[in-house]
Amino acid sequence: MSYWLFKSEPSTWSWDDQAGKGAAGEEWDGVRNYQARNFMREMKLGDRGFFYHSQKEKAVVGIVEVCAESHPDSTTDDDRWDCVDIKAIRPFEKPVTLDQIKSDSRLEQMVLVKNSRLSVQPVTRDEWLAICALGQTKPD
Repeated sequence: MSYWLFKSEPSTWSWDDQAGKGAAGEEWDGVRNYQARNFMREMKLGDRGFFYHSQKEKAVVGIVEVCAESHPDSTTDDDRWDCVDIKAIRPFEKPVTLDQIKSDSRLEQMVLVKNSRLSVQPVTRDEWLAICALGQTKPD
């Protein structure tokens, strides 16, 4: 299993919106960055991800799972853009802020710390476990 982080502005698509889609999940559409698209092309069914609220909140707020592998993004006719579908698994008991992540030496190499603008990014198993522990949330 691989681990990822999906960033969204809560005013556009929030954790509550994602959770409201239930087991069917929802396309993670609208991504127009080649690196983020390529990460989605690597994803497999069952991979887990952090749901991260960007903008003002800047915090990991939930865990999602890839429920459909890479396919054409339905929001465009441009065949360069793919997406995956994700479903909500559980909210974090305690959101983990970007400031907490940046101040934790275990997470200093995390992509979120080094390139906070990338909307879809990989997370290592050790980073996954550390952030789940910070958020007092079951990792798997």
